[in-house]
Amino acid sequence: MASPKKAYSTTVDALVPNDPRVQHLDAQIGPYSYHYMLATPPGPEPPRATVLLVHGWPDLGMAWRYQVPYLVEKLRCRVIVPDMLGYGRTSAPDDHAAYSLRNVAAQMRALVAHVLGDPQETVILGGHDWGGAAVWRVAMWCPDIVRAVFSLNVPFAPPLRRLIEGEELVKRVPSFRYQLQLASPEAERIINASPARLRGFINAIYGGTVVGGGAANRPKFAFSTQTGVVESALDAGVGPASLMSPEMVDFYVQEYGRHGLHGPTNWYRTRRLNFEDELAEFVATESKKEWRCKCPAMVVMAEKDITLPPALADGTEKWFEGPGGLRKEVVKGVGHWGMWQDPETVNTFIGSFIEDVLGGRLKEKL
Repeated sequence: MASPKKAYSTTVDALVPNDPRVQHLDAQIGPYSYHYMLATPPGPEPPRATVLLVHGWPDLGMAWRYQVPYLVEKLRCRVIVPDMLGYGRTSAPDDHAAYSLRNVAAQMRALVAHVLGDPQETVILGGHDWGGAAVWRVAMWCPDIVRAVFSLNVPFAPPLRRLIEGEELVKRVPSFRYQLQLASPEAERIINASPARLRGFINAIYGGTVVGGGAANRPKFAFSTQTGVVESALDAGVGPASLMSPEMVDFYVQEYGRHGLHGPTNWYRTRRLNFEDELAEFVATESKKEWRCKCPAMVVMAEKDITLPPALADGTEKWFEGPGGLRKEVVKGVGHWGMWQDPETVNTFIGSFIEDVLGGRLKEKL
């Protein structure tokens, strides 16, 4: 997933663990405890809007460390950033049904109501990776709380008329082969086996290469889209991550050490549940039309993302009938973690989109 060409940025005043600019809070959402960061613009004036940021796999709310200060200080938005179900200090239930996108959407609705104290309050949604998939589904299942929505790296995928999984899924999208391993018990078995393997995995997924990798019988990377987690490569040793600082690696290792990988990989075990939920509710029949997004929307793809190349967004405009239709952008020269590799460009796209939403500059499609 990671692109080795650009290391983590130091030019943006990013959040750090225990950063005083954010509050660390907890909310009871049904049977689950959600941990979240809350950041509010200083001063007596109310925030211009509330932004809810949803991270992906394998990540934490801290994924948005370069975006939160920008949104708060430059755009004067309130920002809610949860550790999603299964991650960090949020509950990690064993039952993978809790992680279905319909259930996650309901959890996000409840979290917004908890934080803002008003079940009718709307938010601007932003997501990355699995969080990108999730925010599109929040817009589907809970459109009344969504003022606008943007996704990094993950374009909207319409509900399916028949279930596509396993080798058929890989045949359609070859870069998704790693998902078969993640949906099985294998990846979490490998990573949960020892603290050393967990640290090696965190370093590997964020750009670290195998010590002595590239030589005969030794892979260069400990994670690939074709294989998933490579057990022998983790045991060989992985060098430092290129996409985050050693201090941030320590933080991720600490947070992942709370629950291991079962919760995070449960997201990959929901394909059938998501299909069944959406088939009943959103797939067109004689009595109902296909779903269309009615709010302002943007997708930002990364030019060098191996897993989710920009071409996946081709043709997705047809699903958007809100003001301005679907805005599409591409960040040049970065891979899957573009919001760290080039946060200035990513923030500029997000800021321009939000300013258009707040300033009423988005016009209805003709």
